[in-house]
Amino acid sequence: MHPLNSDESQAFFLLDEKIQRWIWEQKWMTLRDAQERAIAPILAGNTDVIIAAATATGKTEAAFLPICSKLLAKECQNASVLYISPLKALINDQFSRMEQLCERLDIPVHPWHGDVSVSKKGKFLKKPTGILLITPESVEALFVNHGSAVPQIFNNLLYIVIDELHSFIGSERGQQLQSLLHRIEFAIKRKIPRIGLSATIGDMHLASRFLRPETEAKTVIIVSNATGQELQLLLRGYVNKAPLLHPIEETEEVPPDGSSLEIGEDLFKTLRGKSNLIFPNSREQVENFSDLLRNKCEEQHLPNEFWPHHGNLAKGLREEAEAAIKDKSHPVNIVCTSTLEMGIDIGSVISIAQIGVPPSVASLRQRLGRSGRKDGDPAILRIYIQENEVTISSKPLACLRSNLIQTIAMVRLLLEKWYEPPPSGGLHLSTMVQQLLSLIAQYGGITAVQAYNLLCKNGAFQEIGQQMFVDLLRTLGNQRLIMQASDGLLLHGQLGERIVNHYSFYAAFTTPEEYRLLTGDRTLGTLPLDRPVEVNSLLIFGGRRWTVLDVDAQKKVISLKPATGKKLPQFDGQAGRVHDQIRKEMFAVYTEKGIPIFLDAQAKELLGEAREAFDRLSLSNKKILIQGNETYLFCWMGDKILDTLVAMLRSKGLTANNYGIAIEISSVSPNKLQSCLRALLKEGVPDAYELARSVANKATEKYDNFLTDELLSADYAASKFDAEGAFKVLTSIM
Repeated sequence: MHPLNSDESQAFFLLDEKIQRWIWEQKWMTLRDAQERAIAPILAGNTDVIIAAATATGKTEAAFLPICSKLLAKECQNASVLYISPLKALINDQFSRMEQLCERLDIPVHPWHGDVSVSKKGKFLKKPTGILLITPESVEALFVNHGSAVPQIFNNLLYIVIDELHSFIGSERGQQLQSLLHRIEFAIKRKIPRIGLSATIGDMHLASRFLRPETEAKTVIIVSNATGQELQLLLRGYVNKAPLLHPIEETEEVPPDGSSLEIGEDLFKTLRGKSNLIFPNSREQVENFSDLLRNKCEEQHLPNEFWPHHGNLAKGLREEAEAAIKDKSHPVNIVCTSTLEMGIDIGSVISIAQIGVPPSVASLRQRLGRSGRKDGDPAILRIYIQENEVTISSKPLACLRSNLIQTIAMVRLLLEKWYEPPPSGGLHLSTMVQQLLSLIAQYGGITAVQAYNLLCKNGAFQEIGQQMFVDLLRTLGNQRLIMQASDGLLLHGQLGERIVNHYSFYAAFTTPEEYRLLTGDRTLGTLPLDRPVEVNSLLIFGGRRWTVLDVDAQKKVISLKPATGKKLPQFDGQAGRVHDQIRKEMFAVYTEKGIPIFLDAQAKELLGEAREAFDRLSLSNKKILIQGNETYLFCWMGDKILDTLVAMLRSKGLTANNYGIAIEISSVSPNKLQSCLRALLKEGVPDAYELARSVANKATEKYDNFLTDELLSADYAASKFDAEGAFKVLTSIM
């Protein structure tokens, strides 16, 4: 008897017989709910679809079972499908999964990224059929290097699938992707159904608007309910004691802070012998904890079970770690950045450890999806939070234990199934510069009107009006990125040509100057160098310690030999911008009396201290707190509003800084502060553009350095400020 009977599954019988047979051979007793609901709309091929489901609940199959069914139809023999992924590693992973299915069906699958040979790419270009797995950067390269062939390459395109959709929304890379999707449809003169796959999206309407910004057409949204697993949760608190002030010998190790050692002890004791993922918040910490845990294994004469994994490690080292954790014969713990947050299939791990405040609620949900994926196993989450020791000289903010309170707030929101909506707004002018240069390369020249219509009027940059577009062209002309021929065509200028002809052009985002790390003739990976490294200095990389033998600035190579030592590479961990909802939830944590059951004894003690300080400072009804030379504004809103308020206060000559839980204003008398706040109130909702003009260092994106201050300020105001929200908060404070 067939395992899937008609009473249970209607969708199964819509699939091609070969696909039905493949499902039967997998011994699936039922289709998962997302698969059941996705088959009909995808086969119909007349609508966009978003499939949102937890990691490992069959999203990929939900899309590709009906897609492969369609490719098997007689009339689609020469058709192609574009699968766009944010990561090369994910492409390699999906390639091996899809090949299993597609080999049997005679559907070619083509991975395409920097590590794929030219001959394999050429094979697809000659006969563009089957499934093409590609990153946005490689799609960009197709437009630049094969511009005239683009209509023919995508002529028989049936679907565009975007994996990990949430990771693109609101970023420069996402803007580039939107532009490329529009340019593909413009080149082939028809709309292609877009299918977005995602784990956690806080606002499905925003996600659907991102998937196809230029239309009001309905998107079929499928949110899987297959996430009802049990969650086991523990939050451990640690106090980071002040360092002992005594000189140390040159040969002595600088000890890590006490709380990091304690966290290392607990990780070693709790996780060793099983497979788990450990997420610190920066690459520097990934290296430090890998090193700490590897040393513990060596001290106890045990085989190493702790491997680092981050974007700067050589592909070989990353793949070694991925293969080790997939191979279930030995326990492996991977200490990683968000590189293992996304859908690379590493199989099930027992638990997730999060060190420090999670980057966001959505990312915490994503990480959690990695744990307890075997039927019936609970997902296990351990969170380790460090707070500094409070002394007589500590400022009031330190007494409020905001790391702990923010984490409790985020866990509560996670349990309520709330996630941050994707960021929106912003003009993305840096990416606009890239897309304009790419268009000129694609067509060998284009008129200003054609470029405006394709990129702005009907394309991904609809926030950019005609006047701003003209200003941008003038600016790029002055910088010799573009020029105008006598017949009116826009062409590359001297500098524009050099930029487009370099491989680094295809990415819309910036990467710091990277040096290759070599030991003997083996490449360990790359190190983004934003500060100098000297010969004989020591660094940790790949979870091991090295001495620097040589630094070749010309070739961008650092030669290393194994060492024991103390100096660590400095990687910067980027903290996420906090949403309004999280700060409101923090206020609730401070004002309530209940103690979450997931806290350990030390965390409970820290929560008690935080609430005691909150009450002592009367913060439940006080928005302005004056302590010595500092004044604090407690707004309980997210970073976008706080950053806007800081800019407003600075416009009145005040020294203000956003410390997350509050804005600190230094050296101001209560009278002066009151009169400044009243003046701001009287002026009404501020002009975000004027505020942005006063911000220094606005150039953060790849092509920002080519923009005038006027253009940069307009871009900054649109993406980083919330003038109305800030004015509302100011009104409530007063």
